[in-house]
Order: sequence, then C-alpha cells, then structure tokens
Amino acid sequence: MKSPDALACLNALAQEHRLNLYRLLVQAGNEGMAVGELAEATGLPGATLTNHLHILRRAGMVSDERQGRVIQCRANYAQMNALLGFLTENCCAGTVTANCCETSTLCAPTKKSTRKVSPR
Repeated sequence: MKSPDALACLNALAQEHRLNLYRLLVQAGNEGMAVGELAEATGLPGATLTNHLHILRRAGMVSDERQGRVIQCRANYAQMNALLGFLTENCCAGTVTANCCETSTLCAPTKKSTRKVSPR
C-alpha cells in the first residue's frame, strides 16, 4: 500500500459513525450485513448511512452487492490487512523490544520492506 491509499483509508475511518460501521462489518465476517441491518444497528438516517458507506467504499474499505432487493455490505479484509501492514511496516525499527510490540505478530520484523499481514 502506498501513502495516498493509506491516507484515504485513514481519512475514511477518521469519523465516529464510519468507524462504527466498519467495525460492525468486520464483526459480521464474510457474510456482511444488509444496509437495513446497518441502519437499525446504528440508528443513522438512510441518506446519512448511504453517504458514510460511499466514503468507506471509495477508500476501498467496504464493498457492496445487490442481492435481489437487498444491498449486502462487507468489509474488505484485504484492504484492512494492507493498511495494517503499511502502519506496522517499520515498527520498532526492525527490532522487537519489550517497550514496543513484543507480543504482536503484526509488528514482527521482516526482511522485506513491504509485507502482507495475514487476517486474524
């Protein structure tokens, strides 16, 4: 992931309702959630919800698919993992220390400058 893409993702998530929506979709797994379910879970008006989902979709954080009369939304785990990889790429300057991220597999030093992060 390049810096402009990471900035787009972070910008999309840097709003309380969008962050909550994204977390709901991550929790829902590969099945995702219908837009109506998201509206019910968040209490957001339809137009507001649509706008927030559009911003997340434009950043590549979510996708949607029409299934008959229902629009099903899903978190884009590949984009999430790419963002996590970008954020942790140079973690601890390539060394793991007790004060850094010793127990996290995301921050384990690698020999490559870019790496893919496996889903948790």
